[in-house]
Amino acid sequence: MSEPVKTPKPMIVGQPVLLVIDVQKGSFAEWEPSERLPLLPDSVERMKRVRPVVDAARAADVPVIFFKEVHRPNMVDFGRELDGTENVHCLEDSPYTEFAYEELGIRPDDYLIAKRRYSCFFGTELEILLKGLKADTLLMTGGFTDVCIHYTFVDGHQHDYYCRVLEDCLTASSPIAHDGALRAMEYLQAGAVRSSAEVMDAMARRDFAQAK
Repeated sequence: MSEPVKTPKPMIVGQPVLLVIDVQKGSFAEWEPSERLPLLPDSVERMKRVRPVVDAARAADVPVIFFKEVHRPNMVDFGRELDGTENVHCLEDSPYTEFAYEELGIRPDDYLIAKRRYSCFFGTELEILLKGLKADTLLMTGGFTDVCIHYTFVDGHQHDYYCRVLEDCLTASSPIAHDGALRAMEYLQAGAVRSSAEVMDAMARRDFAQAK
């Protein structure tokens, strides 16, 4: 007996909020791929596509929250983060760690959150802020698809948010990891993987389904 095919929920339900996850100064630098981090071949172009999404969200009065991962130079807050493939990264005194203010058009009154772990929910004020914004749908851009995006998606899913990732506005540690993370997120919520074009079009048309 075959299992029923699930119908995806509407792309945007209720109040959307755009999460710009770890699109930092270093996101716009040309990093050489390596055996440790093959990266995506068009990583910088993918990060440049985030700005139009930010602008579209502002035009539609969709709140935007910017995140940066940051660690103290003495590395006391890395925890188990360096036990795997990750090297030391995102130190406070590195110019690559700063928010991409100019590239993303960040304003003085924007919501900015610094995080010490991969998930945007872990040890941050995000849940309080989302409640204040009456958020229903989380639209995610940034990187890495297989790390901070995936972990934030899972936490958002477990907090009962509708979670969507803008595939062409994500970067990853490798093409294989990118595809695998997208499949994992789509497994949790059918219709989770979207394009920036369809999300911007929906925001422009205010095509938001009513939250139940």
